Amino acid sequence: MPAKDSPTWPRPDRRLLLSLVLLALSLAAFTALCLSMPVPMADMQVYRAEGAAVVNGTDLYGFTVTEWNLPATYPPFAAMLFVPATWLPVPLLKLVFMAGNLALLGLLAHLSCRTVGRPRSRGTRWTVVVLAMALGLWLEPVFQTMLYGQINLLLAVLVLWDLSRPDGARGKGVAIGIAAGVKLTPAIFALYLLLTGRRKEAAVAGASFAGTALLGALALPGATVDYWTRCIFDTSRIGKVWIVDNQSLQGLVARVLHTPHPGMIWAATAFAVACGGLALSVWLGRQGHEAWGVVSCAVTALLITPISWSHHWVWCVPLLILLAADAPRWVLRVTAVVFVARSLWLVPKAGDLDLHLAWWLQPFASPYPVLGLLFLAAVAVRFMTAQGRPSRISRDGRPQRSGTAVSSRD
Repeated sequence: MPAKDSPTWPRPDRRLLLSLVLLALSLAAFTALCLSMPVPMADMQVYRAEGAAVVNGTDLYGFTVTEWNLPATYPPFAAMLFVPATWLPVPLLKLVFMAGNLALLGLLAHLSCRTVGRPRSRGTRWTVVVLAMALGLWLEPVFQTMLYGQINLLLAVLVLWDLSRPDGARGKGVAIGIAAGVKLTPAIFALYLLLTGRRKEAAVAGASFAGTALLGALALPGATVDYWTRCIFDTSRIGKVWIVDNQSLQGLVARVLHTPHPGMIWAATAFAVACGGLALSVWLGRQGHEAWGVVSCAVTALLITPISWSHHWVWCVPLLILLAADAPRWVLRVTAVVFVARSLWLVPKAGDLDLHLAWWLQPFASPYPVLGLLFLAAVAVRFMTAQGRPSRISRDGRPQRSGTAVSSRD
């Protein structure tokens, strides 16, 4: 008989039908909300402008668009991928981005279940995926991704699809390399593959990334030189590091210290978290706790990146599915509340008020980095203390201890 606090998955049949009804209601509410307010999809317009710069042969890193004067910040390879965005009028492109991100949300939930190994029943998994789509829309990172017309869900799907495939699968690592070619942050997963002993897959990821850079150089040589010698080092092009939108360690440290330039204090903190978080994720991966290792690696990347806008935290979807499968219910509930509450938008932030917040407002201004640090610490304590417990063997023959990625329950 399962423990009182242990999570259970919904049964398929009637619950699948109810989840579909909930998805329909969720989409109706989301649509009504979008129709009631302006949805400029500023990031989508930047992508479209990047594609237009490629088509027209104009300076890729010399323009700004929208009322917020947003520049291009991705490598030239990404701009090449955005060319099809110029083929559609903006209103239709917005619908395509909305529909595409909704489909990617469902795919991310499916891949999360596959990585976790739960639920095993196909019907139950469909129920979980539909529920994740219905409820996930209201998670702040996913909601912002939809409204901004962002590609965060696509990048997370590329990475998780690669990592959820069996080791030795043909071409494993290619998708990670492509994701890193679009936005550099996913490159940490190639390092994760390397340090967990999957050298072939890591090499494939590295070669794939190099291929994206080469394609960008061949098609846009001037922009390539500009990006890799200047733009990549200019964080001011991305935005102010201290505003509440930035949910990285640098944003947290800047707001706590009331300074727009946290300097070496942030660098030392990020270095320590990078070493500790990556070491933890690699240890988990080597011990057979692949899902925990992957999510820990993602959280580490989001923490140490100089700027992690709140919508970059779409990894909350795999995180919540992992917690639903293998954590006490109260942990799942508290984590879900953090990602739904939108506390960062409720603190005073007009002008430079982000830099002058009272100490007790700091956790509300930086909910994701605080949660990320607590997550890494809790995972380390849980698995380190469980190291001596009897191990089990998973379906692929890898040893597992308590709290593994694949559970015997369904």
